[in-house]
Amino acid sequence: MTAHDARRDAPPPHASPPHAPAPHESSPRGSTPQESTPQESTGAAAAAPEESDEHARRVAAARGARRLLSRPPATVPLGERLTDLTQGAADVADLDQGADMYGDGVVADLEDEVARLLGKESAAFFPTGTMAQQVALRCWAGRTGNPVVALHPRSHPEVHERGALGAVSGLRTVHPTDAPRPPTAEEVRDVEEPFGTLMLELPLREPGFLLPTWDELQDVVAAARERDAVVHFDGARLWECVPHFGRPLDEIAGLADSVYVSFYKSLEGLAGAALAGPRTLVDEARAWRHRYGGLGFQQFPTALSALLGVRRVLPRLPEYVAHARVVADALSEAFAASPVPWSRVHPAPPHTHQFQVWLPYPPDVLNEAALAQAEQTGTLLFWRWFPYGPPGLSVTEVTVNGPGLAWTAGDVREAVADFVRRLP
Repeated sequence: MTAHDARRDAPPPHASPPHAPAPHESSPRGSTPQESTPQESTGAAAAAPEESDEHARRVAAARGARRLLSRPPATVPLGERLTDLTQGAADVADLDQGADMYGDGVVADLEDEVARLLGKESAAFFPTGTMAQQVALRCWAGRTGNPVVALHPRSHPEVHERGALGAVSGLRTVHPTDAPRPPTAEEVRDVEEPFGTLMLELPLREPGFLLPTWDELQDVVAAARERDAVVHFDGARLWECVPHFGRPLDEIAGLADSVYVSFYKSLEGLAGAALAGPRTLVDEARAWRHRYGGLGFQQFPTALSALLGVRRVLPRLPEYVAHARVVADALSEAFAASPVPWSRVHPAPPHTHQFQVWLPYPPDVLNEAALAQAEQTGTLLFWRWFPYGPPGLSVTEVTVNGPGLAWTAGDVREAVADFVRRLP
């Protein structure tokens, strides 16, 4: 897209995503299915009163909704989470064993399961993905002798970690491309300076949960190898990439030297992450985990919820991805048939069970329409809208999981028609 195109109030439907700030994520209390942005993670007291009121209204609307495409974690009562965990724990662990201490027991069982699923020698549990990824990149820098990491400028470490790679680990980053898509093999080959690690976020969340093709991914990895670099996958959402690539998880992960995966995003766990790779790397990562303060005394609730996600949710992700494409098609058709002057569902079709919708209205207008629809009809179609690109253009992220499977294409079209009637 040209700079001129990016300044238009209503970009043409065929245009590329604008080079613009990424959509903001959740409030300090986790008002989306994703993690908070750095700007918004300073605690609930930092939120403006009107933002707090809107958040409370949004949570109440979601709890009372009869139809949702997905259920944001912030809307699930604590008692329900605890009940689900205790009722399911016996399905994934021997409850007669002792509770874990400093990473043994059920935590070690989880690590073994992740290593098996990803086809890696070893895996280590981390309390957060931010810590897991920083440790991985730090360890690779020490082994390659090069502190430079090549990654996308809209990847998680660059956008959501407050400059931690440089501030904490002394690493420096370079960008193969600033285009709103994954880098190409040619771009990796053309990086002007040597780098020790290429980090690929799969899918690349900020521009729309985007994935390369399998052949493109293989070519990009080969290009990094040509430059004597190791490859690390930011696989926070790697679990749902299988349908797009048409390959099993271990074959996908096998392209990389190391992989980080999250347990609380797609797998709906309480928290936590794992780093998988060669045993020697993972052993070193465990040492750094301790130094970073990530070796918890007991972590069994998080580990149990992660195992439940692996057993219960992971097998359903292909179904979620398939139905997300049905929902996305219906959204696109419904907006095209509506009085809305312009709309975009991106990407089309979705690469995973998450995608973006763009509309040419300010976010406050769209948020009010979405809330009013949920409160008055019991249908929560969109969770939250954010400004994106030129003034007057907004974006929302759509996730389709368990609750969304009940929606037919007709249900989606009906909900869009009702939503549009609430717009000025």
